[in-house]
Amino acid sequence: MSRICVHGLGHVGLPTAALLALAGHPVTGRDIAPDLVARVNAGASGFAEPGLDALLARVIGSGALRASTQAVPADVHIIAVPTPLDAARRQADLSAVWQVAAAILPLLRGDELVVLESTVPVGTTEALAARLPAGVAVAHVPERVLPGRALTELVQNDRVVGGVDAAAAGRAAALYRAFVRGQLVETDARTAELVKLAENAHRDVNIAFANEIAAICARVGVDARRAIALANRHPRVEILSPGAGVGGHCIPVDPWFLAQAAPDDAVLIRAARAVNDAVPQRVVARVRAACARYAAPRVACLGLAYKPDVEDVRESPAVAVVQALLADGFPVSVSDPFVSEVPNGAVLRDAAEAIAAADVVAVLVPHTAFRALDARLFRGKAVVDPVGLLAGG
Repeated sequence: MSRICVHGLGHVGLPTAALLALAGHPVTGRDIAPDLVARVNAGASGFAEPGLDALLARVIGSGALRASTQAVPADVHIIAVPTPLDAARRQADLSAVWQVAAAILPLLRGDELVVLESTVPVGTTEALAARLPAGVAVAHVPERVLPGRALTELVQNDRVVGGVDAAAAGRAAALYRAFVRGQLVETDARTAELVKLAENAHRDVNIAFANEIAAICARVGVDARRAIALANRHPRVEILSPGAGVGGHCIPVDPWFLAQAAPDDAVLIRAARAVNDAVPQRVVARVRAACARYAAPRVACLGLAYKPDVEDVRESPAVAVVQALLADGFPVSVSDPFVSEVPNGAVLRDAAEAIAAADVVAVLVPHTAFRALDARLFRGKAVVDPVGLLAGG
């Protein structure tokens, strides 16, 4: 069994560390946040992921996994740290990756495997290898994980394994076979990096088309969801559902990493980002128009997470809408069954209570719990529903 150190105990790194520990490897999970490390050592993840806390309790209890704020010598180092978007430059902020590289450099003998899981621009894995001693095998193994299904998808999904050379790809694939039941496809690091970015850019472009169709439908007086449903009856057409914008840690961010490599060629990718970034403000404009009917309008916003049935608010368009309405001075109540912290100035309430006290209701996230609300609650309210909850979308 290999000694493994997983750097970054977030939504990807922690489940990966736990699954490797369950497979029999001695694993140290490293994170720079002391409170997170203490929580993991107590057997708790700190975020909602079905089955993860039970798995943590098992592998922490057996001693197979422990968490630390310090990098430790290991046969394998897995880097799963955040690579956020530098919004000003629209480029990846790779500082956390380079910090891990600096932390492990004094510990390396020269025969280890270093796997970069973090989503990165093309060429980053090679740049990482250049910072490490000769003999260290370096590979990029990007994740394909849906929040709320991380444990299932880490095991079942196919993975692309990109090595700086073929030997590194082979070593990384052998490691992941310890828990991955999906196919492990070996390739070069640059291809693996581009594939991950292309996957999320593809989704962003398709969402942008749906949102653009919705905007056009609003201008010409056509029911967008009805029009899309009819278009999708064509055997080779599958338009997605429009919404309140695009959120999460991947889709609003990764296309910019792809565009970073060839900005002059990424015309469609950049256009899709512009379309999707504009959607929350269009929703705000609709809410403002609804509020104009009232002397002192009270607003209820249903949903704060970036997608249905998760607690993740990273890059959430719903948060952007709520913040804009608060900046306008509207009294805003927010209801979300998964989120307990709301933007400063908003009031967290039960959904039925928030609707009852409001003049204007903005449905921002189609959580399953909201689908069970009595339709009579919405009677007499001005409703803005970009996600199609009340239409069954």
